[in-house]
Amino acid sequence: MSVIAQLLLFCIEVYFWIIIISVLISWLIAFDVINVKNQKSRNLIALLEKATEPVYKPIRKYVKPIGGIDITPLIVIFGLMLLENLIFRLMMH
Repeated sequence: MSVIAQLLLFCIEVYFWIIIISVLISWLIAFDVINVKNQKSRNLIALLEKATEPVYKPIRKYVKPIGGIDITPLIVIFGLMLLENLIFRLMMH
């Protein structure tokens, strides 16, 4: 059980950082720091969207942007933290 739990915790941690990087990239695009006309930038954005959109899309049906700010990544991070906490508790028993 502990090997599976550690693997799940590792995957949660990696996905957490994918979300953080995705949010930072979106801010950099919004402030014109990253040029979306650059092919490498578009590839990075597409990769991050492929990793995050399957999780974001169902949540966005129910949670609309607040004041133009998408809070979906915060909700997903909160869910990941709850899942991580649950896995830790199951490992302790």
